[in-house]
Amino acid sequence: MFLKSAPGRLVAIAGQDPLLGHWEHKAFIPDPLRDGGPDLSPRTQIVIADARAALAALDSTARQLPNPTLLRLPTLRREAQSTSALEGTYAPLSEVLVADDEEPPTAELIEILNYVVAANHGFAWIADGRPITTSFLSDVQGILMRGTPLAPVSGRLRDSQVVIGRRADADPRAHPVHNARFVPSPDGIELESGMDALVSWLREDHRGQIDPVVAAAMSHYQFETLHPFHDGNGRIGRLLIVLHLVTAGVLSEPTLTVSPWFEARRGEYYDRLLAVSATGDWDAYVAFFAEGLRQAADSTHEEMLALVAVQVELKAMVRASALRADSAHALVDLAIANPSFTVRKVAADLAISYGRANKLVRQLCDLGVLEVVNAQAYKRRFYAPSVLKVLTSRSPG
Repeated sequence: MFLKSAPGRLVAIAGQDPLLGHWEHKAFIPDPLRDGGPDLSPRTQIVIADARAALAALDSTARQLPNPTLLRLPTLRREAQSTSALEGTYAPLSEVLVADDEEPPTAELIEILNYVVAANHGFAWIADGRPITTSFLSDVQGILMRGTPLAPVSGRLRDSQVVIGRRADADPRAHPVHNARFVPSPDGIELESGMDALVSWLREDHRGQIDPVVAAAMSHYQFETLHPFHDGNGRIGRLLIVLHLVTAGVLSEPTLTVSPWFEARRGEYYDRLLAVSATGDWDAYVAFFAEGLRQAADSTHEEMLALVAVQVELKAMVRASALRADSAHALVDLAIANPSFTVRKVAADLAISYGRANKLVRQLCDLGVLEVVNAQAYKRRFYAPSVLKVLTSRSPG
């Protein structure tokens, strides 16, 4: 399966299973990323150029908004749902959008909403001008796994061998390593040196040699192939795409949602990554990756414009009513930025009394701007139906 053109090497691994006994196999260790990019076909270069144009259009619109960070949380929750679904942790998007982030009701929602916290930690880290390091990525993974069964072994590089996927011809009696689609780098010195090389490569400025879209594709492949953690590698790897584009100056606001497109094509996504390791087929992978960024940028751009249109519409409804307080318009902004919220959050964010916040929420409910998620719930949460409609109707392309 692995040809001489593979950008890495196979190493022998072995272990002892308490039930299946001794096992031996091979693991793949990728070569360090090169300073120059891979050789790419003219067709792939065109796809890359289209992706750059779409990303530039998205960023241009974000820069023109009075407060682009207003749209970060709603798009981030959508990304959290899709990127978690790719890894087998699923909850309906509508539930994710209105879920209580302080007390998520299910184990799935805990893990999905952990992604929002982890991503915001990453965005703040990058905004402070700090570099991507192994310890930073470990911290992100630790946040992602809080409250899950794997929390005790998270927040650091894995210390045991893992395997990825399961072959169609798997033998149920065989050890999982023999049934795996791919076996990444063994733990220990090989994994540590691979991660050191990757973060060193990420700290270098490749813009004069490698298009940022290609560089993001390369670092994403390298991270996924090393598979440095016990869990969360896919989610962190896709977050790394956005962080990479921000640090490269392609995006000024990290609102890009990449996972819905990849989730819709998960089979090809995994195949393209594997083909790089097995045969060195960078061209097909980069073309696939760049097309994903193009369509993700277009979809995010449309979503951004739709949310801005909803904001204008809801404020027009307030102006047409008897309400004149600036706090009513501020509450519309809060409803755009937060797919669901409590009266207590309104009071805190708008710096008004709880009683005033409760009255204001009730008035906007009477106008049809807001609705309650569950009227019987002890801690009632509210949302803007028109915002939820935008966020749940976007196609991944």
